[in-house]
Amino acid sequence: MTPARQLQFWGLGFLVFILLLYLLNDVLTPFVAGMLIAYFVDPVADRLEEAGLSRTLATSVITVLFFMMSIGVLSLILPVLTTQVLGFAERVPSYYEYLRDFTEPFITQIFSDVSQQNLQDIGATAASVTKQAFDVIAKLLQRLISGGAAFFDLISILVLTPLVTFYMLRDWDVMVARIDGWLPRRHVGTIREQFTLIDQTLAGFVRGQASVCLILGSFYALGLSILGLEFGLLVGLGAGLISFIPYFGSIIGFGVSIAIALVQFSDWTQIAMVAGVFAIGQMVEGNFLTPKLVGEKVGLHPVWVIFALMAGGSLAGFTGVLLAVPVAAVIGVLVRFGLRQYLNSMLYKSAHGDDEV
Repeated sequence: MTPARQLQFWGLGFLVFILLLYLLNDVLTPFVAGMLIAYFVDPVADRLEEAGLSRTLATSVITVLFFMMSIGVLSLILPVLTTQVLGFAERVPSYYEYLRDFTEPFITQIFSDVSQQNLQDIGATAASVTKQAFDVIAKLLQRLISGGAAFFDLISILVLTPLVTFYMLRDWDVMVARIDGWLPRRHVGTIREQFTLIDQTLAGFVRGQASVCLILGSFYALGLSILGLEFGLLVGLGAGLISFIPYFGSIIGFGVSIAIALVQFSDWTQIAMVAGVFAIGQMVEGNFLTPKLVGEKVGLHPVWVIFALMAGGSLAGFTGVLLAVPVAAVIGVLVRFGLRQYLNSMLYKSAHGDDEV
């Protein structure tokens, strides 16, 4: 098969993959989640095999322990989290009204040179946009808890994901060997090298960043709850879970926490302590967690991650979000490989030489 035919073959395969992802995104979520969990814990299974356990036994132990721990944690925090989500959705309008009254004197002073009519127009526009944003957040939170479709999706994930994880983890090495046998023999070394780089990128980002998110989420939730902040568990866990985008989770969590603290507390010391929780979290993340657990050379820029998540969510909903980072890692590695090939090719060197002449 000529290189052109090979390119056509793999291009067609990629298009079929995108089409199937779009058509089947409603049923793929538990399968994608199970595959990602299997990838996440595969190194643990390998170590248990090295310790003398069979692959099936190692897979059974890991799967049972993983989901027992997950269910145990969820059973402890889900009732509280559900109450806080519904309570937060109900309190959003009051937060909006308080913050509008709180910031109005400062805004008036800043725009003191602006005519009264223009100021009213600006205020009306800002108030309308802000209220709409709060309303959207409140509706999304309510649908997240009470929506029938969301409940069905949650049940399907809880039931199917452990089964998919077990079989994927048990047969992981077999599947990898089989896929390796399908690779074109002429380019097998290059393809293996690129897959190794993809694995290193995903291991560095997914496994490392997941650990960072869990640690930060636990720290924020515990710290805000100890300070007595309303909905501290919800805000803290939410800020931690979206911390895979550097600074984004902390900025969102900080803003929401300060807004709640301004409404709840009259003592500025307590408000400063709430801010201090996020300041400490950022120092620990930047100086210890991210350098130790993620590293600095995973090759996934925050802007690229944001774009991948938005594109994945737009294309295939929650399933697309789950696949966004792995696909982004694959594309990133392939783009860097293509760029290296170009810089080493006569196409680049000839043009570079002509420029020098």
